[in-house]
Amino acid sequence: MEEKFIEMIAEILERDQDSIKMSDNFREYEEWDSLSVLSIMALIDEQYGLTICRNDFKKCQRLEDLYNYIMANKK
Repeated sequence: MEEKFIEMIAEILERDQDSIKMSDNFREYEEWDSLSVLSIMALIDEQYGLTICRNDFKKCQRLEDLYNYIMANKK
C-alpha cells in the first residue's frame, strides 16, 4: 500500500518514483508548491475518503507522517 501511495505522490509532483522515500520531508522537494498541496489534499479525499484539514496537513512533515495519518483516519 505504501508503494501505491508513493506512486501517486510521484505522479502529482512529476518526480521519479525511485527518488521518493517515506522518510523524506516532502516539503523540501524542489517540485513542492501550493498546487502540490491542493493536489495531494484532493488525492487523499478521492483515494482514501478522507478530508484532511490544513492544520493536520501542516503537522505532517515526512511522507511517512502523512501516510500514517491517512491510515489512522481513513473511512
